[in-house]
Amino acid sequence: MNIIARPHMPAPWRPYLFEIHCELLRMLREPAYCVPVIAFPAVFYVLFGVLLNRGNQAAAEYLLASYGVFGVIGAAMFGFGVTIAMDRERGYLRLRRALPTPPGALLLARMVMAALFAVIISVVLALLAMTLAGVSLAPAQWAGLLAVNVLGVLPFAAIGLWIGTLVSGNAAPVLLNALYLPMAFLSGLWLPLSMLPEWIARAAPMWPAYHLAQLAQKVVGQDSGTAAWVHVLALAALTGACFVLAQRRLSAAE
Repeated sequence: MNIIARPHMPAPWRPYLFEIHCELLRMLREPAYCVPVIAFPAVFYVLFGVLLNRGNQAAAEYLLASYGVFGVIGAAMFGFGVTIAMDRERGYLRLRRALPTPPGALLLARMVMAALFAVIISVVLALLAMTLAGVSLAPAQWAGLLAVNVLGVLPFAAIGLWIGTLVSGNAAPVLLNALYLPMAFLSGLWLPLSMLPEWIARAAPMWPAYHLAQLAQKVVGQDSGTAAWVHVLALAALTGACFVLAQRRLSAAE
């Protein structure tokens, strides 16, 4: 009986795993990005949540949630915004269109990397909070903070992606910092909004970081009382809008 051997067909998910592997190697070779993204929220938490806190348990929990969000936003926005701007400027994105790779593999790989950094940031802050600040949360609360941080990558990756389609590789870090740092302060990530001027607290809902922070604060029981679906809806709408705008910019550049 004549049997014709079929050629080996790669699994459909193999290109995505290879892309994730390459992206992981790229990140490991860029300590200038990896170290600050993980270290900054940890250092700020030790400074404000431990050394200057004077044993206030509520403040330690509040800052645990807010600095987790602060770290996640930085990982997502810079991980997408700077790299996409550089890839677009160098013609790498145009080159990839001619390669036999799935069109969404690169974005998926960078999303996985941002989510990985969110996990690392969450674990580092949790260890600092438990060992240095004496924070004790229920297992469901720890899991809730981790879920908020990982899922919170999506809207800020979308913002970074859109910004990366607008400016050059040199301008992207400047523009992202000009948005990231003021937004973090005005959203109550560094200090509770109750300690800031009233006009800042009233304007806080206009910032996407505020909505993610409120979801994290809801986990530890220190949110403003607004229903969670309001914050989820605001972040989902922003995510969709930024992805659509980024897609249009990338399509127009072809």
